[in-house]
Amino acid sequence: MTRPFNSIYSHGFIRAAVCIPVLRVADPGFNLEQTIRLAKKASDINAGLALFPEMGISAYSNEDLFHQDALLEACEDAVIKLIEASQNLTPVILAGSPMQVEGKLFNCALIIYQGRLLGIVPKTFIPNYREFYEKRQFTSANDAITDYVNFLGQKIPFGNNLVFDAVNVKNFSIAAEICEDLWTPIPPSTYCALAGATIIANLSASNITIGKAEYRRNLCASHSGKCISAYLYSAAGPGESTTDLAWDGYALIYESSELLAKSERFIDKPQIIAADIDIEKLAQERMRTTSFNDSAGIIKDKLRSMRHIGFEFQIPSAKISLMRNVERFPFVPENPLKRDERCFEAYNIQIHGLMKRLSSSGINKIVIGVSGGLDSTQALIVAAKTMDRLGLSRKNILGYTLPGFATSKTTHKNAVLLMESLGIKSQEIDIRPLALQMMKDIGHPFAENNPVYDITFENIQAGERTSILFRLANFHKAMVLGTGDLSEIALGWSTYGVGDHMSHYNVNASVPKTMIQHLIRWVINTDQFAPETGIILRSILDTEISPELIPPKQGETEQPAQSTEAVIGPYELQDFNLYYITRFGFRPGKVAFLSHHAWHDRTKGKWSDLLAPEKRNQYNIKDIKKWLHVFLYRFFKISQFKRSAAPNSPKVGSGGSLSPRGDWRAPSDSEAVVWIDELQKNVPDEI
Repeated sequence: MTRPFNSIYSHGFIRAAVCIPVLRVADPGFNLEQTIRLAKKASDINAGLALFPEMGISAYSNEDLFHQDALLEACEDAVIKLIEASQNLTPVILAGSPMQVEGKLFNCALIIYQGRLLGIVPKTFIPNYREFYEKRQFTSANDAITDYVNFLGQKIPFGNNLVFDAVNVKNFSIAAEICEDLWTPIPPSTYCALAGATIIANLSASNITIGKAEYRRNLCASHSGKCISAYLYSAAGPGESTTDLAWDGYALIYESSELLAKSERFIDKPQIIAADIDIEKLAQERMRTTSFNDSAGIIKDKLRSMRHIGFEFQIPSAKISLMRNVERFPFVPENPLKRDERCFEAYNIQIHGLMKRLSSSGINKIVIGVSGGLDSTQALIVAAKTMDRLGLSRKNILGYTLPGFATSKTTHKNAVLLMESLGIKSQEIDIRPLALQMMKDIGHPFAENNPVYDITFENIQAGERTSILFRLANFHKAMVLGTGDLSEIALGWSTYGVGDHMSHYNVNASVPKTMIQHLIRWVINTDQFAPETGIILRSILDTEISPELIPPKQGETEQPAQSTEAVIGPYELQDFNLYYITRFGFRPGKVAFLSHHAWHDRTKGKWSDLLAPEKRNQYNIKDIKKWLHVFLYRFFKISQFKRSAAPNSPKVGSGGSLSPRGDWRAPSDSEAVVWIDELQKNVPDEI
């Protein structure tokens, strides 16, 4: 299947709008004009859905005027005109109006699309406490007898058990509920979500009192999270009667507990907010969240009574850019407060994991190879803090520099200074004699002064380092602490078996490279160690990421001669790919679309506190496609066998773990062809 790259609707997004018009009480003609005006604005931005407040046609605060035939007839006329006006508009419109059915009056949501009334959803829970007297005028949906009403000569579905499905757009399913319905222990939309609705729209009036806005936000966030759905909320705004109540005109859009958009409050002008809802992600989350589907099984008889109303959605053909913030570093929040909290939790999960492993094994010493790179640095500062928490001397950490044929002066110096500043026991073992002896034994050309720097040359060094560390652990009755991070594990960037792939315990295995960088920054900024340690840590952050296995062409060098990212791609891009492919199972084409949105503009993002503008990277679609291809091949085709034999490690982030005992179970001999084919088919080389 080929998908146009430049439209959100090709990538599982639905643009949703919430509209807050200026109304007049008991003036359906005026209210209709305001509704149509905002619906056209929603259409102009190619929205697929437009939500309006409760009783938006009549206004909510009519009280006993709802029993006046003149008002009800004017509302019906306005509804007819709204249906006619919707014919050439892009969104499904959800508008509120009173409706007479069975000699009763119902507070209703009207679902309208391109000249059709698809269905009518009456309010289920009618409040009659404190300032509310709705039972004086309205009847509950539960007291309706009919499942259909006749309107404009058509049989229209009626009830609180309706789900509206776009038959040609996978996962685009809408449910509606009205105001008080959300405030109850079991909102009607719970059943709708379990029946497949991915977008829940609440037509609300909701007068405002002190503190109520926060409670509404919490309700919407929590309900969208539990239902694994989008939740759209509208509250009545300017124009409602203030005889006894006040209104703030609050509009909200949540997606699985994440706030995507909100309106201003107490504004005396019409407002419209919009956001692109990832219905594909919601469907993915539901598929893998077994407890969500177990809940559906418990009430399957109830769900069988749900009615699905199909309609064909006219997908806008225009180029539509994404109206949504996509963070460049999905493992590390842009918000500084959230970022600090995330780093605090990650650091302490690592520490507590290591504390438990040491105490349960009866071992009180750690052996670690310290290279002066990011990963061994993070593992070492975790080990140092672990010893502090256990009340043990940091001398119980046996740190070793293991210089080889390509060790740079900078990394070696940083490794030595870091161990000194942390007060651990340190020693140096030159691996070159052992590595050279092995090369002689197997007949490698390098042993005969022939500079062949092949994979054997590299892996002999990695293997010797790990072999030495394990023998040191035997000798000192210690534990080898692993240092490899989640990004390296995903890309298979390690030497299998007796190499950096193996350890007794690995604190970094579910921490991606980009997060390790920010963890070290957090350690510096929060003064976890002495100031001199912070200076060394900054130097390590500024050093090129390198395996340091191939020597430079001419003699020694201050900086590493190899660049890891030149081979396997920029970690900031590969961590982005890792997050969306493993956490959500997205198609490569969608990952590339999101990546281009996040990375094509150097000025985008809120990282000024970390990176100066001139140091911020940007990537065009050609770069993104190239490195995503590398990721797909390495991840799906050649690296799983290493992950299947991974050492124990604590799961740190919700972004996932690749441990075979945790989040990721996969065959070691699968193919990557379907992912690479999808990438080639749906991602252009230029935009």
